[in-house]
Amino acid sequence: MNARLAQARFGAEDRPGRSCPVEYRYPPSSLDRNPDLEAETLYVAGGLYGNVEALERLLEIVAAEPGALLAFNGDFHWFDAAPADFERIEALVARHPRLRGNVETEIAGEDSGAGCGCAYPSDVADAEVERSNEILDRLRETARAFPGRREALATLPMNLVALVGSARVGLVHGDASSLAGWGFAHDRLDNPGHRRWIESVFAAARVDVFASSHTCLPVMRRYAVEGRAVAVANNGAAGMPNFRGSRQGIVTRLSVRPAPRGLLYGTRAGGIHVDAIAVDYDAEAFRRRFLAQWPEGSPAHDSYFRRIESGPAFDCTLAAPPAP
Repeated sequence: MNARLAQARFGAEDRPGRSCPVEYRYPPSSLDRNPDLEAETLYVAGGLYGNVEALERLLEIVAAEPGALLAFNGDFHWFDAAPADFERIEALVARHPRLRGNVETEIAGEDSGAGCGCAYPSDVADAEVERSNEILDRLRETARAFPGRREALATLPMNLVALVGSARVGLVHGDASSLAGWGFAHDRLDNPGHRRWIESVFAAARVDVFASSHTCLPVMRRYAVEGRAVAVANNGAAGMPNFRGSRQGIVTRLSVRPAPRGLLYGTRAGGIHVDAIAVDYDAEAFRRRFLAQWPEGSPAHDSYFRRIESGPAFDCTLAAPPAP
């Protein structure tokens, strides 16, 4: 279904790129289950966005901690429209526990009418939404050359549960009830009217920490729910700058031990350290790789190049948890 036809059939909130398909949804209680993986230290990377250099640096960071595990919570593809880059990202990420984001969900199949599957809120401009749909179309064309990879992506879960020390961690792409949900965006988490929903999803999922991504901007917040300290850790993007004037990605680190290096900010919940760690990838090499695939005038260049060069209009103070 093309964008114009979809706009004729549906209302503005159901247009490609803004809609949230029913298939993306799950009850928070689906996370109240036995863990899928266990570790004393777990890195959770969301929003790698096809950045080969960020992936290579991330693997080095994890390898520097013996016994640490790495998991991917979606959107590890995006800018990797070159077949060689797509295959490299896929081959390396597939060695680790992973769940699918909206990008993987949409490139695993043909056009579902959801566009990029981002479920963008109303404050995102229509032009931005349309460019994301165009990026997804090009990436899907690349993925068609790898039918086995597409089949594997289609079978990935929408969430995972990890046991880190004695803390239960819910790994999601969007939020506690949808693969493309925005309930863990920084403005939602700071909205007092959203507090009841936050309390309800922690109670239903029976987790101490939610590790999310999707919204592309990082945030970490701690709450008291049913007499226990819980936290939401949204890493923003492992493969793009997250702060004004920065060219680093971010990965969430969950551990029974303090972070040995790269700490940007953190908190504690469920008896473990919940930290945002800098992914200081080779920004110049990524810039060259990006421009080779997405030159000036392309949808990805129009939407992301300024951020890749100098970061978004967002500061670390907005992401870090307030001092207790």
